[in-house]
Amino acid sequence: MAPTLTAQDRPTTTTLSRLDAASLVREARTIAGLTQQELADRLDTKQSVISRWERGTEVPRVDTLARILQACGFEADLRFRRHDDVDRSQIRGHLEMDPVDRMASSESVSELVALVGAR
Repeated sequence: MAPTLTAQDRPTTTTLSRLDAASLVREARTIAGLTQQELADRLDTKQSVISRWERGTEVPRVDTLARILQACGFEADLRFRRHDDVDRSQIRGHLEMDPVDRMASSESVSELVALVGAR
């Protein structure tokens, strides 16, 4: 039986434009239960490099970031798309809804916002 995952079992989802590599490296390492030295050993680098990444004084390349996440037991799922494409798709979808569906969608969003606000 697979263990139940909680919000603390994985790094938070973020867009690439808001990516804080330092926090992501630290969070993935912490969730994996690794010390900086253990992560450095898995990546064949030095603990001081991990420290610089986590402090944000250096930023790992995207391919290195994927290796860091893999060493911590995660898979990097990067998606690139234009913001306009997403916005236009959402607008098109809302315009295609009938009033009843549009109201139900608005209520669902309101419920979701209330749930997030209650955290």
